[in-house]
Amino acid sequence: MKLPNSAHTDRPWRVHEIAPDFRVYDVWALPTPGGPDDFPRLVQQFAGGDTGDNSSGIARLLFAIRWKLGALLGWDDPKAGVGSRVPKLRDRLPADLREGPVGPEYDKLPFTPVFLTDDELVAEMANKTVHGVLQLGWVQDEDGGYRGQMAVLVKPNGLFGKAYMAAIGPFRHLFVYPPLMRDIGREWKANAPR
Repeated sequence: MKLPNSAHTDRPWRVHEIAPDFRVYDVWALPTPGGPDDFPRLVQQFAGGDTGDNSSGIARLLFAIRWKLGALLGWDDPKAGVGSRVPKLRDRLPADLREGPVGPEYDKLPFTPVFLTDDELVAEMANKTVHGVLQLGWVQDEDGGYRGQMAVLVKPNGLFGKAYMAAIGPFRHLFVYPPLMRDIGREWKANAPR
C-alpha cells in the first residue's frame, strides 16, 4: 500500500543523516507481516530481487525497454555510477555506521549497499538520470505486529533527470509498484518459516 511521505520522514531513520539532499519519491508499506526479528529475512529477499521476475508482463516490458534505452543512450555507463559521477554515500556515514555492517550485495539489481542496522537497510544506485536511494525499514504496525516499509529517495541529475522522473512517474505508480508489491507479498508468504 502506498503511504504518505511522512510515513518515512517522520521516523528517526539514519538515512536522514546522510541523504538530506535527496527527495522522497515513494513510500510503500510492504506486505511482509512478521515479528520483531524478521528484518534479516526481508533484506535477503530484496538482495535476490530481479526486475525480470516481475509477475506483470507490462512491468517486465517497461524494465526491458528502460534497460535497452539505458544501454543504447549510455545512461547506465559505469562512469555515470556511484563512485564515478556521484560520490558514494558511504563517504557521508558517521563512524558508527561506517564501522557497522554494509548489507548484502545485490544479485541482479543495480544497487550498491551503503549500511545495515537492526531495522534499516540503505542501498544506492546512480546513472546519467539520477542518484537514487532504496531504504528498507522494519516497522511496528498499528496492530502490534511488524512489517517492511520501502522508501525511494532520488536526486535527479539536472533538468534531464527531473524530466525523466516526471515521465516515468505514472508508469511507476500504475504498472510497476502494484505488481511489485503483490510479488513481494507472494514471495514473503512462500518463504515463511513453517
